[in-house]
Amino acid sequence: MRLEGKVAVITGAGSGMGRSMANLFAAEGAKVVAAEWNQATLDEVVAEVTEAGGQITGVQGDVSKPEDCARIVQAAVDAYGTLDVLCNNAGVMDNFAGAGDFSDDMLSRVMGVNAYGPLYLTREALKVMLPKGAGSIVNTASAAGEHGGAAGVVYTMSKHACVGLTRNTAWYYAKQGIRCNAMIVGGVNTNIMASVDPSKINAAGAEKAGIYGGIIPNFLQPIDVANLALFLASDESKMVNGANIAVDGGWGAA
Repeated sequence: MRLEGKVAVITGAGSGMGRSMANLFAAEGAKVVAAEWNQATLDEVVAEVTEAGGQITGVQGDVSKPEDCARIVQAAVDAYGTLDVLCNNAGVMDNFAGAGDFSDDMLSRVMGVNAYGPLYLTREALKVMLPKGAGSIVNTASAAGEHGGAAGVVYTMSKHACVGLTRNTAWYYAKQGIRCNAMIVGGVNTNIMASVDPSKINAAGAEKAGIYGGIIPNFLQPIDVANLALFLASDESKMVNGANIAVDGGWGAA
């Protein structure tokens, strides 16, 4: 049991990578707090973990709202007494628009979930982690956090922000027992595109992203990302801090 006795908050836990993390972490002994905006998929993952014999608490919330982030972390403390691991996994996609034609609504939504959400949650998690001098924060970044061709300008900005949050948090709190690492995730078979209205896709931007995506050597399954998150959450990675680790099938090597 690699997470025996640990309490882990996982956002975006109702589907894809977050759902795989919730199931895997619980199977490895963690007490999981699953945070998700969609109540139906949240109920599904809670039922899955419970039926498998794991411990899980579900919290419906929107990570772009600071009050919901505070409530998610408080749910972990209320249910299990503490917080050891925070996985900032919730994310939404943009519509592939560039800097010349993005919409203000898209900027607010994507940055709110992908950038401000992890920042708000990190702030709340540190309130619990710092007093005990220990904690692991795992951020789901993206190839778009290191390269410019994977998405539109807003998603790309949001994932670069996630990388910056990771590095700053790792350096700032390293001597206080806090670790913060990012997963640079490649192409994964998830439903993230369900967060985009197909009628609003920017055709020119999608074509450019398609060229970059066309060199992906291998698509991942959600469990491939969850396995890396498990390592970063566990004490096996106790000396890994401020790292941006690619799990992309070799895409970033091109």
